[in-house]
Amino acid sequence: MDLPYYHGQLTKRECETLLLKGGLDGNFLIRDSESVPGVLCLCVSFKKFVYTYRIFREKHGYYKIQTAEGVPRQIFPNLEELVSKYEKPDQGLVIHLSNPIMRSSFCQRGRGVKSEPNVYENTDKDYVDVLP
Repeated sequence: MDLPYYHGQLTKRECETLLLKGGLDGNFLIRDSESVPGVLCLCVSFKKFVYTYRIFREKHGYYKIQTAEGVPRQIFPNLEELVSKYEKPDQGLVIHLSNPIMRSSFCQRGRGVKSEPNVYENTDKDYVDVLP
């Protein structure tokens, strides 16, 4: 999966540390579920707590997410569209997604994938330098 906010086999504890580090509501990332094989977790911070929403893969590569009770279920063709939907307020999550926490490299831990140089890093700066 080639999404900069997908962290693979990140543990729940590691996830909470990353999301709560900056203290901002709306920090989010996607990781593999530790308890349900093949399921992803969308994790988002709100009021110093991390909320986790399971993302299930449907037939033909589509995705659906568990949201608040009473919110109609939607199916998305890819994770980018799922995230885009929940970046808007009042869509069924505790808070809208506003700040993706990028992984620090493309390496997926525990999968024997060779680590590549750090490409993404979170920063407290408003702007980052873009290299040619």
